[in-house]
Amino acid sequence: MADETNQKMMEILRILAEHDDVLGAKIIASELRKKGYNLGERAVRYHMRILDEKGFTERVGYAGRKITEKGLQEINRGLVYDQVDFIFSKFESMIYNTSFNPDTLEGKVVVNTSRISPRSIETLKHVMRNGLCLSPRVKLERDGDGCIISTICGTTVDGILLASGIPVIPQFGGLVRFEDHQPVNFTELIAYKKTSMTPLEAFTSENMTSVLSVIEEGDGLVPANLRLVPGTGREDAVKILRKLEGIGISGVLKVGEPGEDVLGVPVADGMVGVAIIGGITPLCAIQEAGYRAEIKLAENLIEFQSLKPLVKPERKLMISAPERGVKVRFLLSKAWNLINRVDLNPEDLSGKVIANISLISRDDLDYALEVIGQVLSERPEFSTLPMIGVTDEGGMAGIATVCSLTLDGVLIKSGIMSTPKYGGLLEAGGREPRFVELTAYSGSSLDPHEIYVSKNMTAVLEALNGQGRVLASLKEVPYLARDHAEGLIEELSEAGFSVLKIGAPGEILYNARVEKYHAGIVTPGGLNPLAAVREAGVEIRMKAIERLMDLREFRYVDEV
Repeated sequence: MADETNQKMMEILRILAEHDDVLGAKIIASELRKKGYNLGERAVRYHMRILDEKGFTERVGYAGRKITEKGLQEINRGLVYDQVDFIFSKFESMIYNTSFNPDTLEGKVVVNTSRISPRSIETLKHVMRNGLCLSPRVKLERDGDGCIISTICGTTVDGILLASGIPVIPQFGGLVRFEDHQPVNFTELIAYKKTSMTPLEAFTSENMTSVLSVIEEGDGLVPANLRLVPGTGREDAVKILRKLEGIGISGVLKVGEPGEDVLGVPVADGMVGVAIIGGITPLCAIQEAGYRAEIKLAENLIEFQSLKPLVKPERKLMISAPERGVKVRFLLSKAWNLINRVDLNPEDLSGKVIANISLISRDDLDYALEVIGQVLSERPEFSTLPMIGVTDEGGMAGIATVCSLTLDGVLIKSGIMSTPKYGGLLEAGGREPRFVELTAYSGSSLDPHEIYVSKNMTAVLEALNGQGRVLASLKEVPYLARDHAEGLIEELSEAGFSVLKIGAPGEILYNARVEKYHAGIVTPGGLNPLAAVREAGVEIRMKAIERLMDLREFRYVDEV
């Protein structure tokens, strides 16, 4: 019942966040009914009083309520298991509400709304002139010492296809590698249905894209999306895409044939993959040039006529060449093969474990070990095992930590099927920890924890003595095997391994949903000590789930 109440209050917050006006109970009740919640005005007022007490909303006279800044933060952090579903639902809503008609040039399109520096506009124009954009049409408004820019989002294309009667399924957001100015293959992917953050948001860190390099040298990484349409709709879809190109909405990287791989991504028989450049591509280039950009994806719907061409593109995107046989390797395929080879003996701690190995300059190694030592001594529960290894990685020093997927290997070798479900970001230091971000291991080519670290989302050092954010993972075992798993975990805990919580069957753990007939296990991320090193200002290249190492190669920090 508590979970249901929390979900209703979260939906009320979302409704208030979606409207600029102050809303009364009558309007909120009407909006809730559209979302499947049958609450009367009296029930809505009851929930609103609770939200007022929490500081998430505030009363405005007799007109109703408005959401507070604290309430907006709660939307981003609360009920993260619901947020995983909500992100895809949000895109479905945007697709449905797209009303742009390419014949009349009237109607609304989906836009990414971002804040940028006025000094970055020349870089923006440079990228658009070279065709590395979905559309050169933007809405640009001054806002104090900055600018608010709206750029067309790729979701607009999905909405136009759907309005033409073509089913469209957003599949992945990721990065496409270019060679000689030509898209070659996706290198990274995250599934739309598997994450609490917008997939392309994971790749907006300035060190993950190289749009400017594609323009200058022809080689680099560019954000892109992949959607699926039925093979029977391919011909009509191509006609629509050509029509859109004629009015300044382009960015198509490849349209496959039915069942054909698209830029290294397998496509089901009878379906067609359509890869389109991300609408945020010019904004990523701004970051690469050293300018700050606050990027918000698929944020609003606005009238197409309010968008004006910033430049006239002088170069067109090249369409992909025939497939080269290079396929995207999803994370779990690599992880399962390593998990299968774990042979750690819990009794004498002999055998191989899965290691994360991060690279660092040898000049920074001593300081890094000092920071790691602080984390492992003050909060050993933040690591899978409070030990590290130092390896030679060809001119760089490698710092190895034990990956939490080692636990899955130990359980499986004991006959318990343990499945890694989510990598997450855990808010620690409050009354009870809670996940504020979750990304599924399935459907992702990157370890989720690498994403959170690259986007500076951790706060491990803050969590040492107060409230902060640490990396953690959720795995599941069959509920019948829970007691057996708990016994093995107790044995590992006595040897120094850390497990944050073992749930009851079906229990929601730290805000993360567990599948029916399963029990969840929350473990700390093996990268936490390395995330602290990055927070301390040391340049470090994270490499999670890297390879197997014998546990005898690991030492306590004071022994290194």
